[in-house]
Amino acid sequence: MGKLTGKKVAILVTDGFEQVELTEPMKAVKDEGAEVEIVSLKSGEIQGMNHDEKGDKFPVDKTVDSVSASDYNGLILPGGVANPDTLRTNKQAVKFVRDFFDQHKPVSAICHGPWMLVEADVLKGRKVTSFPSIKTDVINAGGNWVDEEVVVDQGLTTSRKPDDLAAFNAKVIEELREGKHDRQTA
Repeated sequence: MGKLTGKKVAILVTDGFEQVELTEPMKAVKDEGAEVEIVSLKSGEIQGMNHDEKGDKFPVDKTVDSVSASDYNGLILPGGVANPDTLRTNKQAVKFVRDFFDQHKPVSAICHGPWMLVEADVLKGRKVTSFPSIKTDVINAGGNWVDEEVVVDQGLTTSRKPDDLAAFNAKVIEELREGKHDRQTA
């Protein structure tokens, strides 16, 4: 039995996500027994990217308008530039992210994924990292940005880039295993 058996995890993503930032965390949590659902803005398939080259297409399990944070034990937010930039313009997607914080559930974001955390207004006073190009956005949203491989702050796990995936995945699993973070602030 895996460390995450009985846990259900959402990965919120849309076209233009960095493929390895979806596939590697998804494999890591599935290997530990978690059920994983890809949640997106539309049904059908979404387009992954390998940096600036098109990657594979992935089937969407649920649309953001048909789910609730209460359906899941945790949330993963992959990066890629286009993915979070599109997601953060969707009110339902932003509310979905914010609801995980309101419910004190683990949230993990890598690379440009923290743009969703900026939009959800959940970074005030938190220590976080991200891809360096969104550092100013994170700071302007009240986050304490640091240049570290992986940062965990009250159930929020963040990393900078695909090179950090091994450390990121280990902390994602650890935080999901711990579950609710009652001291977590929204």
